[in-house]
Amino acid sequence: MSIFDSPALEKLMVIPRNAKELLKKPEKQITVNIGVWLDSKTLVVCEAYIVYHNMVRGAAKGGIRIAANVTMEETTDLAERMTLKTALTGIPFGGGKSGIRMENKNLSPYDKKEIIKEYVHLIRNDLMSGVYIPAPDMGTGPREMAIIYGELHIPECVTGKPVGIGGLPGRKEATGYGVAMSAIHAYSKYFKKDMKGVKVAVQGYGNVGSWVAYFLHDRGAKVVAISDVTGGIYNKEGIDITRLSEYVKEKNQVTGFPGSDEISNEELLALDDIEILIPAAVENVINDKTAPKIKAKIIVEGANGPTTAEGDKIIDQKGIILVPDILANSGGVIGSYIEWRSSKSGSITPVVEVYKIISDLIIQSFERVSDLASKEKMTNRNASLVLATQEVISAMQERGWI
Repeated sequence: MSIFDSPALEKLMVIPRNAKELLKKPEKQITVNIGVWLDSKTLVVCEAYIVYHNMVRGAAKGGIRIAANVTMEETTDLAERMTLKTALTGIPFGGGKSGIRMENKNLSPYDKKEIIKEYVHLIRNDLMSGVYIPAPDMGTGPREMAIIYGELHIPECVTGKPVGIGGLPGRKEATGYGVAMSAIHAYSKYFKKDMKGVKVAVQGYGNVGSWVAYFLHDRGAKVVAISDVTGGIYNKEGIDITRLSEYVKEKNQVTGFPGSDEISNEELLALDDIEILIPAAVENVINDKTAPKIKAKIIVEGANGPTTAEGDKIIDQKGIILVPDILANSGGVIGSYIEWRSSKSGSITPVVEVYKIISDLIIQSFERVSDLASKEKMTNRNASLVLATQEVISAMQERGWI
């Protein structure tokens, strides 16, 4: 169910009927069949889903995900989150998303190149006109964005490109940087302390989790637990993030890292000596079964949708502070906006300025969220939803949509 069609949101704010009708369904959903010859001389046909949820505030913005379990429903949900994320942070984009239903780990670089080129061919007009601006997501990265740029030759048609061909310094780590800044600001705001010695657990060591761990470690935090799909590691004195990064490059996993004890992903969530928990892996990991065991003081959602509705209620009842995904992991889309802006103007944005813009926008949004949450006695998640929805409705009114 769309968040805009849920009774929960209606309890928080008044949504004009016409706005609700426009928001509860995407503006456009596209299903395409991608057929390509793989490196193995095998013809493969897979479905791809492209969703433009709402573009009242600008072009549809959202990454391309390649995974075997991608669905239209998931792609629509992620596009809707992008509508909220861009509205909350004031980025002049709407919400979009792409999902290519294919097992990513079995694809050679050649296979992926052919799939991306065919994807571009099938929605070429939307990409060239700027209706939709893709970016990396699970299963894609700068190389795939470079392929899109190579097909279209329009710098601003795609973000997340390699730095050498119009990409943005700092874009790769932008999401993780934003999550880290959210954690640092939340801890400072609620506990009046800096991060020195604060114990943190990070679930997920992909592009987001690895950078979160790096930036928090750099600020003096003790990252005591980290996990990936192979399992987790724990060291009560703190994990050496620099050494772990080198280890993962060699072994492609965190488990087995010297000087650490192995733990499961479930055990990581329930650690009793951490103050900050950062779920930065997959959806729905904090649920009615795992939430009761969480001991952390703050949860910062690095992943999209890591907490279920049932888990949310339990976290609220326990008095745990939660920084929601549409705020915490918005650094990626902020970085994409900076890259898009630079590509259109031809200007160069230094990485220091990139970090400052991300930090400033997230902190400004955080203050608005926490002020509303405090004033109206609601959770940070609900305050984020209200503020983002108000921005979208205001844009609809200004453009004469409602």
